[in-house]
Amino acid sequence: MSGQAISKLGYALLGLLQARPASGYDLRKIFSTTAMTSYSDSPGAIYPALRRLRQQGLIRGSIEHGAGLRRRQVFTLTTEGAAELKSWITRPVTRAEVIRGVDEVMLRFAFSEQAAGREASVGLLKSLKAELTLYLPNLHQQRADGKATMPTSGSLALESGIRGYETLLQWTKDALATFARQPYASRQKKKGAKS
Repeated sequence: MSGQAISKLGYALLGLLQARPASGYDLRKIFSTTAMTSYSDSPGAIYPALRRLRQQGLIRGSIEHGAGLRRRQVFTLTTEGAAELKSWITRPVTRAEVIRGVDEVMLRFAFSEQAAGREASVGLLKSLKAELTLYLPNLHQQRADGKATMPTSGSLALESGIRGYETLLQWTKDALATFARQPYASRQKKKGAKS
């Protein structure tokens, strides 16, 4: 693999291809018809990103013949691509990611269980929880320090950010609790099936 950085779109493509092989058209359709609409479904974005991933050895393409003369290129993840995806998913959440907004963290989480296993999902949640727990007191302190001098609009904007992070922290705790309950639920289903 070359040292070229992989964009967020590139990682989204790797995650989708990890789930199943797809053509550029298939991937564009996912971006235009699902919750992933924040990514451009433009051929001018998708195909160059696929080309870069292929040049880096993270995906490979093969030609499939369809009805009549129709041919399409179908992309699959390589072993190197799967390893890169797993590495991206399992890295710890950073303060910079939390400050910029956690859309990339949520993308990592969305692909985590299938691409890297349940432990990776739980690890990512724990890392996010730890970073949020450390960051929120700083925001509360900023609010306290600026109370006398901050305009009302600035104070309300900061309050909105704080509430958003508090909600995300609560969601993270709830998600961890969901994972903690799952082994028990799985055992109960198996017991029920044997009865």
